[in-house]
Amino acid sequence: MKVKFLGAAGTVTGSKYLLTLKSGHKVIIDFGMFQGRHEIEKRNRDDYGVDFSSIDAIILTHAHLDHVGMLPILVNKGFRGKIIATPATYDIANIVLLDSAHIQEEDAEVENRHRERRGELPIEPLYGVQDAVQITRRFLYPVNYGETIEVLPDFKVTFRDAGHILGSSFLEVETEGKKLIFSGDLGNKNKPVIKDPQPIVMKDADVVFLESTYGNRNHKSVEESKRELLEAIQDTYNRGGNALIPSFAIERTQDILYFLREFYERGKLPPVKVFLDSPMAIETNAIFRIHKECYDEKARKLIEQGKDLFRFPGLKITRSVQSSKEINHIKHGAVIIAGSGMCTGGRIKHHLKHNLWRDDSSLIFVGYQAKGTLGRKILEGEKMVKIYGEEISVKAKIYTIGGFSAHADRRELLSWLSTVKKGATVFNVHGEEEALSAMKDAVEDMGHEGYIPEYLEELEI
Repeated sequence: MKVKFLGAAGTVTGSKYLLTLKSGHKVIIDFGMFQGRHEIEKRNRDDYGVDFSSIDAIILTHAHLDHVGMLPILVNKGFRGKIIATPATYDIANIVLLDSAHIQEEDAEVENRHRERRGELPIEPLYGVQDAVQITRRFLYPVNYGETIEVLPDFKVTFRDAGHILGSSFLEVETEGKKLIFSGDLGNKNKPVIKDPQPIVMKDADVVFLESTYGNRNHKSVEESKRELLEAIQDTYNRGGNALIPSFAIERTQDILYFLREFYERGKLPPVKVFLDSPMAIETNAIFRIHKECYDEKARKLIEQGKDLFRFPGLKITRSVQSSKEINHIKHGAVIIAGSGMCTGGRIKHHLKHNLWRDDSSLIFVGYQAKGTLGRKILEGEKMVKIYGEEISVKAKIYTIGGFSAHADRRELLSWLSTVKKGATVFNVHGEEEALSAMKDAVEDMGHEGYIPEYLEELEI
C-alpha cells in the first residue's frame, strides 16, 4: 500500500491523503482546501498527479473547509465513487460547500474585472454552486460512531468520535494486514455541547496520521478562557466601544453563544447587544439542534429543561446584508460575532473596517490564525492593515483567548496517542513547521517513529 500526501503536509490546511492498495483500489481520506498564504492557496489549482476517475471512495473525518472544501472540483474530473461520513458531517458539509462555491464565484468575478482592465485573460472559479450541489448528491453513505463498514474488499473503517466539531471523527482502518489511524482533527476536552474525544480502540495500530496544529503549545483551561472572554466584553463596554469576535461559523460560534447565554443567566453580562452576523453560523445552529445524538450529558440535560443552548435576551440574529450594515451605526455596547474566523473574508472584514481603528473597541480572537491571514497579521502586531483596498490603523485592543480552540493541545494529543503500542509509525501532519517538529520529537520520545511528510510525497506503508 502507498500513501500520497496531497495536503496538510508541512502546513495546517488542505487535508487529503491518497491510499493506493495493492489491489489497485484507491481511497482518499478528506479532500480539503488550502487556506492562508498565496503560495499555499495556489495549490488548490494543482492536479496532484491523480486520476480522480480511478478513486473508489472518499472518507471524510469532518466538515471544516480545510477537510472537505475541494470536493466540488471532482464533479468535472470523473469521480464516481462513494463519499462516506457521519450524518452530521454531511449536513454541515452541505452548507460549507455551498458557501464556499458562492465565494469562489464572487472572487473570480472581482478578479476578472481587474483582469479585463489590464487586458488579461479571465480566470475560472475553482468551482461553482452547481458543482457543490452535484457533489453533495453523492452524500449517500452515512456511518454512525462505533460502526465498522467494509468500504472495499479488505478495507474496513471504524468511525470514532473525535470531539472536534459536530459529527467529527477519527478513523481506524484495517487493510492489507495493517492497522492505520487517521486522527482527523482531534478535539479539545471539556468543550460545551459536544462530547470529548473518544480514546483509541485500535491500540495495536501500525501507523498513525496525527494532526499537530498545537504540537508545541498547551491551551489555557476552558474556565480560565471563559473568564477572559467575560472580562474582555466588560472592559470594552466600560471603555465605550464595541467588541468584535471573528469566529468560525461551525462549533466556535456555538461555543461562544453557549458561554454568553451562561453569562446572561448568571447576571454577569453587561447590557450589550450581541449580534450573530453570520448566515452560515445561523444555518449551523439549526443543524446543531437536529443532531442531539452528538451532545454530551450536560447539554442533553439542559435541552430536557427546555433551554435553547444558543439563544438569550439581547441576542440579535442578522441574516440580511442590510441588517449587517446597520450594526455599523452602533458606536457603543455591541458584541459582534461574525465570520470568517481568520478575518480572510465575510462580514467581519466590514466590521473591522468600522472598528479596528478605534482605541475604545476590542478585537477578540477565539481561534487559530493561520500564516498569511489578516487575523495572523493583526495578531503579530501589524499597526496598519489593508481592508478592501483601504489602509486601516490597528488601534483596537487585541485579545487572544486560546482555551476555546476546537483542537487538542500538545498535552492532549500525546495523552490520546499514549495508549498506542510503542513502535508505530506516526506521520506528523496538519501543522506548521515548529509544531510539527516539536510533535515529532515528542512521539519519538514515546517510542514511536516520527515522520514529517512533504507535500505530494508518496511513501510505501
